[in-house]
Amino acid sequence: MSRASSLFQLWQIPPSRILTRSYNVSKGSKGAYMIHGANIYPPFCSCKNMQTTSYEGVNTTGSYVPTILVENERKQKDKSSEQLERIGAFQKLPMVMPSVDILYSALKKARRVFPTTGIANIAKRERNRGAKQLDALMKELAVPLRTYLENFPKKSNLHPYERSLIELTLGDGNYEEVLGKVDSLRKKVVSVGKEHASLCAKSLSKREAEERLSEGMKRVEEIFNHGGKAVDDLLNIAKTLRAMPVVDLETPTLCLVGAPNVGKSSLVRVLSTGKPEICNYPFTTRGILMGHIVSNYQNFQVTDTPGLLKRCDEDRNNLEKLTLAVLSHLPTAILYVHDLSGDCGTSSSDQFIIYKEIKERFSDHLWLDVVSKCDLLQDSPVLFITEDADDNDVELLKYRKSGPDGALHVSVKNEVGLSELKGRVQELLSSQMARIQAQKSDQAVGKVSLLETGF
Repeated sequence: MSRASSLFQLWQIPPSRILTRSYNVSKGSKGAYMIHGANIYPPFCSCKNMQTTSYEGVNTTGSYVPTILVENERKQKDKSSEQLERIGAFQKLPMVMPSVDILYSALKKARRVFPTTGIANIAKRERNRGAKQLDALMKELAVPLRTYLENFPKKSNLHPYERSLIELTLGDGNYEEVLGKVDSLRKKVVSVGKEHASLCAKSLSKREAEERLSEGMKRVEEIFNHGGKAVDDLLNIAKTLRAMPVVDLETPTLCLVGAPNVGKSSLVRVLSTGKPEICNYPFTTRGILMGHIVSNYQNFQVTDTPGLLKRCDEDRNNLEKLTLAVLSHLPTAILYVHDLSGDCGTSSSDQFIIYKEIKERFSDHLWLDVVSKCDLLQDSPVLFITEDADDNDVELLKYRKSGPDGALHVSVKNEVGLSELKGRVQELLSSQMARIQAQKSDQAVGKVSLLETGF
């Protein structure tokens, strides 16, 4: 046999077979060539079964992982990280109907359901109608509840700031508790509805079918009325959360911080479009209030926060914790407001202690100190009866007189220092914008590195 003939004969071997060890070729009785002593395995390469999946190197266990699997895992990780970082989930909450309206609509639609056409037997027709109406009632009640559960986000998937808002506004655990009650109500409605629909379908007479239909309708209605408070609670939760101010993480934000009644709200009115309540009593600000500044075609955010008192975190109320949540979870620049006039109700000594604590805790934030109500300042510092006039703390004595080093003195009433304050705020927010853009650039570089390395 010539070499060309041998190669031609081997080429005729089906592509699903290949020889992997030594073999002998002999000519059979009918002239065919037989191959002896061969192990047959799938090919590593053929025109019909070509390998199309690439491999991305070796993982930690020493096995090769297909690129497509690595990319899918990476996409899932990126998606989960985006869910955690995205903000504004409260504005996407579904509209929740009152429980009374849901029940009324469901009963109305269920009673309009007719038996399947073509059933001549009266008993069969009646039990068919009863089963279909009970099934319709069950679905009309369960589907809205399931929709709410699917569209209200899990707290663990929320941005840390929004997670804090839920805990501090609704109470720790109340959000999950209400969603759990709604889910329990849905399951009970489905279970009871199916049970009574099955019983109605097994009725032996027209009268029995009517009785079981009436009994089933009444039972499902009782269950929904009994658990409907959870739906109404969910409605109130949706209203409360939807009213929360929207914060754009990519827009520079100025956060006003200080003791209660030091003049933060007045400065928010001067600096931005925000119109917070201004009254002469502590904790006027009962939530996070937002305003906006438009300067040189750039948009900035301003937040007014509840005042902080001198006490440990365990003793702080939810209003104070809201302020700390903003500083902890949002990329903000801080405008810290001091009132040394004695008008705010918090002594300068206590303000100094609060200031030092916040300054140390959030030292990585851009910072600007402002002494408000400078028109009320006197030559000698104002001392409360609880303060020690003979205190030898040089730093405290200096603070009582003029505030922190570099603090800007302003008066909203006399418009003293307001022009300079607006200029300083503009510089602060521009610096914050540069910082946010730098962080975005670093994150983009990090993602590219992850894609290149596969980790």
